[in-house]
Amino acid sequence: MAVSIAHLGPAGTNAEAAALLYANWLEKQNEQAILCPYPSIMQSLKAAALGQVDIAVVPVENSVEGSVTTTLDALWQFDNLRIQSALILPISHALLSRAATIEPIQTIYSHPQALAQCQGWLETHLPNAQLIPTNSTTEALQHLDDDPTIGAISSQRAASLYEVPILASPINDHPDNCTCFWVLSLQPSSGGDRTSLAFSVHDIPGALVKPLQVLAESNINLSRIESRPTKKSLGDYLFFIDLEADSMEPSVQAALAELTRCTETLKVFGSYCILPIPVPDTFT
Repeated sequence: MAVSIAHLGPAGTNAEAAALLYANWLEKQNEQAILCPYPSIMQSLKAAALGQVDIAVVPVENSVEGSVTTTLDALWQFDNLRIQSALILPISHALLSRAATIEPIQTIYSHPQALAQCQGWLETHLPNAQLIPTNSTTEALQHLDDDPTIGAISSQRAASLYEVPILASPINDHPDNCTCFWVLSLQPSSGGDRTSLAFSVHDIPGALVKPLQVLAESNINLSRIESRPTKKSLGDYLFFIDLEADSMEPSVQAALAELTRCTETLKVFGSYCILPIPVPDTFT
């Protein structure tokens, strides 16, 4: 039976490219895969959390714009999901339009992350264009046939799939732009050299200091720490942390046990490795 993989769709998104990379990796492990596009990251994760699909592949962090907060918020909510692995996808954005040149373009549609990652280019070449966010870079393409003064930021792969002309590429401000994607499922994580977790703390002075001290005294390095609002009240936060350690190691297990005692709620999302998957040029 094929492994079903949820991802942000429709076809042509960077999330689909990441899901395809993972599907190709599965096929090399003699497993077949089928891609299942969803209209949002939240719905992709919900499908995996409810067991409607086997796996969800979702973006978690971009090298330019930082964390994908929708993924973090959803993972706290769907805390039965576990990270199985991660993969890194280079991101290259292109300006697509039915216009002959960029001069007539007055409106540009794209995902908020893509708009932000091309902010410098847009300010230089189309400073007066109205920027309108969409659910995905591919969804932006549906506006192009209505008006030649409309452009969209998407991938070269999407341009090929939907036969839309490319006016400029690449237009992302940083050439080494890349996004980390998590592969999540209901299965226990198999271990790896990094662990992701999140916790809330009691509303007392120094509440965050103690968890960090526990990790420091256990000689566990942090590669990322980020706060997110609990959405309960202003000033109430969750903290997401990535550890450079495997949660199966006895010293890490002891540290996690101590974290349980000095946090209000602790959720460990699993230990995992970044898959060494080569990315074909056609995926960017």
